[in-house]
Amino acid sequence: MAWVVDSLEAAAERLSQSMQVGPFLMIRHIQLDVPHHRGVPQRTDFSLCLTQAGDVQIELVEQHDQTPSVYRDMFPDGPPGGMAFHHVAVIVPDVFEETARYNALGFPTASSGRFGNIDFTYVDTTAAGGFMVEVLPDMPEMHRFFGAVRSAAEDWDHRTPWREMS
Repeated sequence: MAWVVDSLEAAAERLSQSMQVGPFLMIRHIQLDVPHHRGVPQRTDFSLCLTQAGDVQIELVEQHDQTPSVYRDMFPDGPPGGMAFHHVAVIVPDVFEETARYNALGFPTASSGRFGNIDFTYVDTTAAGGFMVEVLPDMPEMHRFFGAVRSAAEDWDHRTPWREMS
């Protein structure tokens, strides 16, 4: 589950205190390969952080620029109140097949790209549920990455709400 926020650090601290979750692992100024927004090549300057709360992963996203993006689609002026729900993520065997299934149901692809060898899409399902769906591949790399987030949460010392991800 993911929220768009106006400050990663402030949102991580707020959720860490109120929900007793952490640490949020920060990844700053992510560089994507072949990024597209609504079918047009578009680079967006954004950072994110993740933590685990039981079986639910929490993601916070901060966009640093004003470029058109999947985040600005829902919140053109930034998230109201500094934090707003944005998307759920699903892990599927085939990202493109699942995206085509959503498209056939009338939900357009809002964003797509690649991070390393991991292809992803965001499908605009806001008309159906008020949020988007991020489609991710069922690959060992995804499971290792999400496993590292879970391990950090299991070993959390409750002293620092966030830290840079190495």
